[in-house]
Amino acid sequence: MLRPKKHLGQHFLHDENIAVKILDSLPKEPRLVIEIGPGTGVLSKYLLVDTEHDTYYIEVDRESAAYLPKKFPSIAGRLIEADFLDYELDSFPSPERNTELLSLLGNFPYNISSQILFKAVNQRQRVRSVVGMFQKEVADRIIEKPGTKTYGILSVVVQAFYNAEYMFTVNPTVFRPPPKVRSAVIRLTRNSRENLGCDEALFFRVVKTAFNQRRKTLHNALKPITADISDEGGLPFLKTRAEQLSVDDFILLTLEIGKRSSDEKESR
Repeated sequence: MLRPKKHLGQHFLHDENIAVKILDSLPKEPRLVIEIGPGTGVLSKYLLVDTEHDTYYIEVDRESAAYLPKKFPSIAGRLIEADFLDYELDSFPSPERNTELLSLLGNFPYNISSQILFKAVNQRQRVRSVVGMFQKEVADRIIEKPGTKTYGILSVVVQAFYNAEYMFTVNPTVFRPPPKVRSAVIRLTRNSRENLGCDEALFFRVVKTAFNQRRKTLHNALKPITADISDEGGLPFLKTRAEQLSVDDFILLTLEIGKRSSDEKESR
């Protein structure tokens, strides 16, 4: 029996009913799927006989990577031993198919679940959906809307490009070992926003800076980026805090900061 490794954040799913519910949450399209961290293969077993999807499996744990082909011979040739966070999707699953749209799926290790999402956002032209198990607190943060303390950086960055749905809650008893927190499965589906219409790097910087000083009004919180920002020009929300702003508000704010920055450069 495989032993879960604490340094990899492993909590092996052993409830097959939950595995089926996760698979049922996966959209039919795109057909190409990556399961991240198959572990003991509880979810993989169903994916291997799923005719609607063309699934590959990425596993960083050597013991799991050695175990899975013995338990499921048909996984051979589809199992990639690698760290998903370091794995280049540019040639996945082959140079001939490197433009195919894909979905990410898995019982994500909680210690890297946010990083998986940031990678999905960076690869959003290919990654059209994500169905994953998260710590419930993180899942709530991802799907949250403006106006609450739960709403934060992850909410804005993910919702800028994906529609987020809460699928179901999962109790600790379905894992080995049981985590000390409840879990939840969420589904992200690519929205219609092809680009932000502003400087993307500046957008992410504005969002991060605003929430890092979330107790301050935006006028004060954003001083590390620009000292010359006011509520003139139709931006009255600068008197409020970051948690009150929608994705569209942050885009408008980024455009204004970018414009002022350009004006400053031209005046020098």
